[in-house]
Amino acid sequence: MNTDRRIVVFVLSSITLYLLISFFAIAFNFNEGFIKRINLIGDIVSSDSTAVSDKLQNDSIENNAPIVLAVTPEKKFDLYTRPDYITAFHKDTMQPSLAFFASKLHELKKGKKRKIRIAYFGDSMIEGDLLSKTLRELLQKEFGGAGVGFVPITSAASKFRQTVIDNYSAGWLDENFKNSPKNNRLFLSGHLFRGNNDWVEMSDRTVRDSATVLEKILFYGSADTVVSVKVNNNDILVEAKKPFNTALIGKDLSKSVRLSVANNNLPLYGISLESESGVIVDNFSFRGISGTEFASIDTTLLNSIAEANLYDLFIFQYGVNVLYRPNDVNFNWYARTLLPAVKKLRKSFANTDFLIVSTADRAFRYDDEYKSAIGIDSLIKIQATVAYQTGSCFYNQFASMGGHNSIVDWADRKPSLANKDYVHPNDRGAVILGHYFFDAIMKDYKKYTNNIK
Repeated sequence: MNTDRRIVVFVLSSITLYLLISFFAIAFNFNEGFIKRINLIGDIVSSDSTAVSDKLQNDSIENNAPIVLAVTPEKKFDLYTRPDYITAFHKDTMQPSLAFFASKLHELKKGKKRKIRIAYFGDSMIEGDLLSKTLRELLQKEFGGAGVGFVPITSAASKFRQTVIDNYSAGWLDENFKNSPKNNRLFLSGHLFRGNNDWVEMSDRTVRDSATVLEKILFYGSADTVVSVKVNNNDILVEAKKPFNTALIGKDLSKSVRLSVANNNLPLYGISLESESGVIVDNFSFRGISGTEFASIDTTLLNSIAEANLYDLFIFQYGVNVLYRPNDVNFNWYARTLLPAVKKLRKSFANTDFLIVSTADRAFRYDDEYKSAIGIDSLIKIQATVAYQTGSCFYNQFASMGGHNSIVDWADRKPSLANKDYVHPNDRGAVILGHYFFDAIMKDYKKYTNNIK
C-alpha cells in the first residue's frame, strides 16, 4: 500500500471511529472523560476563523483597568443596549445619528445624480458578501444604484461568493494583514496584490437589468512610472502618481471585465463594478481579524483615499474573533488596542460617518449545553465605549438578533438560520440580519426627513 493510500485509510478510519464513539456516547448518555461529546465541525471552524492571537491581549493590570467614559451631559451611553436602533448617544432620540449620510441619501431620493459609497468592514461574519449583499440590494432598491462594488483581485471567498464570479491566474502575490502585518501600504481591504503576467476576470451577478451601464474602476497604489495594463485585450496606460489611484477602465453594458498586468511594480487592490449614480456597498471582509489591524495602515495612504472622496459611511463590524475563549469577561485590553485604529480612520476620513456594529451572538459549551459566551455583554459594552469615545455611532446587532442564546436558537431552527459552530449565521440568517440593519438605517433616515420638513 503506498503512502498516500495509507494516509487516506487512516483518516477515514479515524473519522469512522470518532462517529461510532459519538453515537454510543449520545445513545447511552456518556458525557464524562475521554468520550465526552464535542462539536468536531464547530471546533475546526472556530479554531481556524475565530481565534485572535494571544499577542493582542496583554494581561497587565494597566491594560485590564476599567475604561472611564468621558461623560457628556447631552449624551446617554445606555442607548447602546437598544435593539433595531442606531445611536450617536444623543439624549434627544428624535435627532438622526447618521445625519451626514442621511443627507446624501435624501439628495439621491430627490433625484440628484451622485454616488454614495459605503465601506462595510468585517470578519468572517460578512465573508462571501453575507449580510452586506442584502443591505446593498435593499439600499439600491430604495435609493437607486447598481453593481457589486469593490472586488479584490483574489479572495478566499471567491468560490462561494454569490454576488460576483471571479477567476484568476495562480501567480498573484497577495500581501495582507496576516502575512505582511507591517506592510503599511495595504488597502482598506487588508490586501495588496502584485502580478507578473497574471490575469483576473470578474463578472457582476447582482445586476439583472440588461440596460444597466456599469463602470469598471481599477483601484491601485503608487508606482514610479506610467504602467500599461491590458483590459479586455486592449492596452491602457494608467498613472500611479498618488499613494491611492483610480482609473476608469470600462463603461458599458457588459457586466464583466478582464484585467492582466505584466509589471509587478504596480500594487493593485481590486476592481469596482458600479453604476454611474446611486448607492455602492463595498464588502471588506477579512477572516479572523478584530479591527485593530487598521492602525498599521499608512496615514498618507489613508489620506489619499479620503482625498478621492470615495466613502460616505464606514460600517465597522468586528468582535466575534475577540470572543475566542469561553471564560473571558474582561475586554478592556481590546478597547485600548481598538481605539487607536478607529481614531486613525476617523481622523483621515473626517467627512465620513462612522458606525460601529457590535458582535452578533456566539456560544460556547457550558455544562454540556451551548449558551451565549459569558463575556458577550462586557465585549459589547466595550465596543459601545469605543464608539462613544471616538464620536462614532453604534448599532447593537446582538440585541437586534434576539440577545442571549439567539445563535443557539437560530442554529436549532428548522430550517436553521445559523451554522452548528454557534458562531456564524448561514445564508438565511444573514439575510435576516441584513433586513434588520436596513430597517435601523431607514428609521434613522426618517428622523432626518422629519426634521427638515
